[in-house]
This record gives sequence, structure tokens and C-alpha cells, in this order.
Amino acid sequence: MPYNSCDLTSCFLCKYCISEWKELIAIKKKTLQLKKGTLIFKEGNPVEGIFFITSGTIKVHKQWGEQRELIVRFAKAGDVLGHRGFGATHVFPVSATCLEDSKVCYIPNSFLEATLKTNPAFTYRLLQVYATELQNAEKRMRDLALMEVKSRVAQALLEIATLFGTDTEQYISIPISRQDIASYAGTTYETVFKLFTNLVAEDIITSTGKRIKINNSIALQKLVNEPNIE
Repeated sequence: MPYNSCDLTSCFLCKYCISEWKELIAIKKKTLQLKKGTLIFKEGNPVEGIFFITSGTIKVHKQWGEQRELIVRFAKAGDVLGHRGFGATHVFPVSATCLEDSKVCYIPNSFLEATLKTNPAFTYRLLQVYATELQNAEKRMRDLALMEVKSRVAQALLEIATLFGTDTEQYISIPISRQDIASYAGTTYETVFKLFTNLVAEDIITSTGKRIKINNSIALQKLVNEPNIE
């Protein structure tokens, strides 16, 4: 699909705006084809607009110490990016990077404000996105503080499998690195590597490179539910 083309039905923006507004959307927004590894926006940079994913997979992450990152969430087609930056400071509190080739639609701040004022259904849906993300963020912070590392890794695998589904061979449908799993679970690569070795040995998961298959979701859930022992 060419750089500026859009079917005006697929992304979050088009789906919830009134039909009369779509002619303006076609003029104002850009459809961006992004390669795997592309940094869409960077933590601390000024916010100039908002992004709507139409295809691909993107990780939303932030610095966690000097040389570590924490993945806040994974985003896919139908999700919104960059909305966390619309606060008092108007800078991005997180970064976003493509995990695979992706396509996003982009609109600048001025058009977003006009869209919010003109399209109540869009405004309401975006408010729901904020509310859901706040709830998820509070739960994530609680889990990082209270859950054992192995429980967090097991939960990360279950969440990723639920979010992205599986392919015909029952592998999680996107390749995902151990480092990204570690960053999502709030731990280190070395810890995830050791845990994966145990999980594979017990036939709870199968891991081939970045491809992961969950063989025993009940056993993983038991790990999630294990009490924190201090």
C-alpha cells in the first residue's frame, strides 16, 4: 500500500469517527510503512501527534536504570500509540519500537484536538483506552513488586500468547526474544534463559530460537499463582 493510502475503516481513528469526518482524515493523516526495529518515538521527545496501528507488532518501553528497559505493553493492529504523551509536559514518557514490519497511521496534535471535539464516539473510546491502560499499569506495578520472578515470567508468556494467539503449529504467532520477555517480566536475560531451560526440560514450553509454544498452560498458571516467599 502506498505511503499515504488508507482504506479509512481499519484503524482506531477511522473506526470511531463519524462518516462525514473521514474526508478530512484522508487529507490530514499519513500512513507510515515501518521496518522491524524502527523507533517510532523516543522517551523524552516532544509529542507532535498520535499513532494508530493498522498492522504489525510494536513494543512500548521505557528506561529502567541506566542499561535496562521495561516493556510497558505490546501493541498490535487496532491499538493506539503515543497517547501517553498528552499530559501537562507534552513529552513522551515511553518509547515505541517495531518488533516486525508494521503500518501505522499518524495525525498531528492540532487535528487530534479537532477530532476529539467533533467525534464524541472517538473521544469516549479513547477515554476507555486510557482507563484500561491505567488499570493494567497499576496491576503490572503490583505484580512487579509482589510476584516471584518465575511467576512473572510465566504470566508474561501466558499474556503474550493470549494477546497474539498462535499459528498452525501452536507457536505464539510472533517471534519474541528472551530479552523482550525479560524486559516485560521485569527481570534479566540470564534469569529468563535459566527459567526457559527448566520449562523446556519439564515440557511446559517448547522454544526454538524466538519461537515459543506453550505445551502446558495449566502448569504455567500454577507458577503464576504460587505465593511469594520471603
